[in-house]
Amino acid sequence: MTPRPESSGSRPKGTAGEKIPEQPTAAQQKSATKKTAVPKQGAAKKAAPAKATAKKAAAAKTTVGKTVAKKAATKKAAAEKTAVEQPAAGTATAKKTAAKKAAVKKSAAKKATTVKATAAKTTAVKAAASKSTAAETVAGKAAAAKSPAAKTTAKKAPAKKAGTAERAAATTTGAEAVAKKATPAKATAKKAAAKKTATAKKTATATSTVAESPAKKTTAGKASADEAVAKKSAAKKAPARKAPARKAPAGQAPAGDAGSAQVVPPEMEVAVSPAVDAVDRERLLAGTHHAPHSVLGAHPVPGGIAFRAFRPYALSVTVVSGELRAELHNDGEGFFSGLLPLREVPAYRLIVEYEGTVLETEDAYRFLPTLGDLDLHLIGEGRHEELWTALGAHPTTHEGVTGTRFAVWAPNARGVRVTGTFNFWDGTGHVMRSLGSSGVWELFLPDVGEGELYKFEITRPDGSKTQRADPMARRTEVPPATSSVITSSEYEWGDAEWLARRAEAPAHEAPFSVYEIHLPSWRPGLTYRQLAEQLPGYVKNLGFTHVELMPVAEHPFGGSWGYQVTGFYAPTARLGTPDDFRYLVDSLHRAGIGVLMDWVPAHFPRDDWALAEFDGRPLYEHEDPLRAAHPDWGTLEFDFGRNEVRNFLVANAVYWCEEFHIDGLRVDAVASMLYLDYSREPGQWTPNEHGGRENLDAVAFLQEMNATVYRRVPGVVTIAEESTAWDGVTRATHHKGPSGFGGLGFGLKWNMGWMHDSLQYMSHEPVHRKYHHGEMTFSMVYAYSENYVLPISHDEVVHGKRSLVSKMPGDWWQQRAGVRSYLGFMWAHPGKQLLFMGQEFAQGAEWSEAHGPDWWLLDPGYGAEPDHRGVRDLVRDLNTVYRATPALWRLDTDPAGFEWIVGDAADDNVLAFLRLDPEGVPVLAVSNFAPVTRQDYRLGVPDDVPAWHEALNTDAARYGGSDVINPDPVKPEPQSWHGRPASIRLTLPPLATVWLRPA
Repeated sequence: MTPRPESSGSRPKGTAGEKIPEQPTAAQQKSATKKTAVPKQGAAKKAAPAKATAKKAAAAKTTVGKTVAKKAATKKAAAEKTAVEQPAAGTATAKKTAAKKAAVKKSAAKKATTVKATAAKTTAVKAAASKSTAAETVAGKAAAAKSPAAKTTAKKAPAKKAGTAERAAATTTGAEAVAKKATPAKATAKKAAAKKTATAKKTATATSTVAESPAKKTTAGKASADEAVAKKSAAKKAPARKAPARKAPAGQAPAGDAGSAQVVPPEMEVAVSPAVDAVDRERLLAGTHHAPHSVLGAHPVPGGIAFRAFRPYALSVTVVSGELRAELHNDGEGFFSGLLPLREVPAYRLIVEYEGTVLETEDAYRFLPTLGDLDLHLIGEGRHEELWTALGAHPTTHEGVTGTRFAVWAPNARGVRVTGTFNFWDGTGHVMRSLGSSGVWELFLPDVGEGELYKFEITRPDGSKTQRADPMARRTEVPPATSSVITSSEYEWGDAEWLARRAEAPAHEAPFSVYEIHLPSWRPGLTYRQLAEQLPGYVKNLGFTHVELMPVAEHPFGGSWGYQVTGFYAPTARLGTPDDFRYLVDSLHRAGIGVLMDWVPAHFPRDDWALAEFDGRPLYEHEDPLRAAHPDWGTLEFDFGRNEVRNFLVANAVYWCEEFHIDGLRVDAVASMLYLDYSREPGQWTPNEHGGRENLDAVAFLQEMNATVYRRVPGVVTIAEESTAWDGVTRATHHKGPSGFGGLGFGLKWNMGWMHDSLQYMSHEPVHRKYHHGEMTFSMVYAYSENYVLPISHDEVVHGKRSLVSKMPGDWWQQRAGVRSYLGFMWAHPGKQLLFMGQEFAQGAEWSEAHGPDWWLLDPGYGAEPDHRGVRDLVRDLNTVYRATPALWRLDTDPAGFEWIVGDAADDNVLAFLRLDPEGVPVLAVSNFAPVTRQDYRLGVPDDVPAWHEALNTDAARYGGSDVINPDPVKPEPQSWHGRPASIRLTLPPLATVWLRPA
């Protein structure tokens, strides 16, 4: 790398009272000159006899040099080494001083020759003074000249021997740090005389410490070692080693004083350059380095510890460890480096100076990975059930330092950097490392905490770059902003009692009445915490057992109602923080209300800052475009066959249930996942391995998701929105059906057939309903094939379908009566119930996410308020009676819980059936869908019930009806009817449903 001249201003700062490091002696200059002169002499030396070579080398030395060499030879090599290691000792100091004096004389005699030779043979000295890279070429030549034969090397070594002794006294090893305080000022003055040139030579000297031993044999051996290092380091290594020569002394004395870092003794190590080499530099600047921690940070190297920092826009970087304080050399383009003669990597911090500010911080590249082998193994296997704890951004304390750990899966990326508010959205200096073959990139950033915005800057395989939100982000900016937000939860739950009892009975054997809401529009403008003050009370008052929240996960387009998700692990920031959402769920639980959530694993939008081609290639989506593109919604389908993608979704389901105490997941668009030909024409899809149209990957995913959620979170329920006749949606995964597939493992399934048929029937004029009577009875043909929910959902009251009350024919009275009769029939029918917000008070307009329900219809000042309030009162009473009557829910999935009384009275538009609990206690439900009153309508009943009384009548005056009721108990008559031994006569109100219980 480029040698650094004294004028660069990069010399480390000394502690108070510390002497300025000595400059290279003239002898060192001579030695460095001879070393740099070797390449030009190499050819002649190889051609000439060895004796001539020795003479030529001897002739190049002055008498003074020979004298010094002889004196040095009379000492043992071990004694010389000891003198170097302990320069503070008196003997060593005297010897060193003598050597320096001799070097001065010798230098005086040879100074002109040395300088001339240097100018003629190499540009190393000039390069050191001017930071030219020409020195690298010289080093390569020097290495080449040394390599031909050990014999030639051995003969060159004596020529440098005398200079070696002097250089050993001034070398930038740990010995000099202590020796410099004891060195006579005279030597320092002599060195300073040739300061500029000596600086470069000193750098060269630092790379040549192998010549420290005066013994010929040792010198020859060490020189050979030096040659080997030079070869290994390539041509650039030699000049690169020169760089730390001036840096090291500044940090050594303070380290010795503080005792916080141990100085390396001069054990003949070959000092190497701490500077980042050209290849690594280029990759770091381009953001394509897969292992920045192997380059940046502190690393043991021959000669000490190399410190390297990459701080774009910094003016200076200083290493601080205890009393040690060493300013690193500015290598340009944001790179800083230095070599400190320490035994081991100390605990250290960096002081980074920018224009107008100074920042003291930890070095992000000194830390071990925050993810272990087990995490990576589980991610690769697709079995990390707590994936959100491994990937994403997590404020944490790592190796005793607070900060945030980032991790992202991007296996096709050439490089990943973290960018955010903490680095002014310039991720150049925050390069992540790749953790093996896992595809995971990781980085721990000290001093970065909660609330900071961030994204991942990904270099695609083609070299282009893209900034992406974190797929595992647990908090996001408020849309339309798209950044991820670092977060951690401090919420303390208060729903332990609810969680303890929710698993007492499975959902299909318990009362289950659901109020579906869209949180942003239920009460527009309210936050999660404000909703928590109103929603639980409202739902509890109406008697619903659960609320179902339309997708809460973050989504960029409000008009999608949450069904085009980009932040699968983050509650939408439109209404508050994740802890605010926890507060809402907690409040509902404490009110005795379960919380279901719509979950959308079928597809995701194509936004270029989210999941689509996340790392430059199809990753979360299928690589086959025919399977990736969803034909209906313009979105992309997940690749359910890829381990990591499947893991992403399975863990996401667990995440909502465990982290937010969600009681159930209603899985959206299951049918679109199950069939390869869903909404595709022939030629637009490829059959599976068996030639069929089933998406085997999606089947396996749904089975795994259900099995994992039920195993980990007792008491939850999963619900499938599945609109086909797929066999075994709610069958256990290990039970195979006629199709050969195991069940999908859901707890409940939306009965889309019942919803479609019954609404179609109710939309007909009563006079025509007799021709469509089967639309109300057909559901009982398959009612026990699955565990069903009867849904009147958001999908049925938007996009021109009209609201529930507006679907009914007739005038306003008949419409309301039709809704009341329909709701009574729905609550009595086998299956659980779901009703979308606004339908509970007969809102006439379609739902709009922009303004939500028309609450003004319940304003006492509105003339028709009693009509709407009456329907809402009915819903409350339906739920109250329903929850108190096990016959209406205990055997919803058991044929023993249902008996027809009359199902073929098409001309009368009448349906009647019994619901039974496990003890056989019945409820009689009768619906009259004609707008006429039917007096003394005879119905067959069991003969073991002495009397029946009305439990609920949807035509009651308080609901806005005509108040045609049966006020007194109705006793059976011994007349058989409808195949029953007894019968009763009832007055059936018009457009009404009546429930009767044993008196």
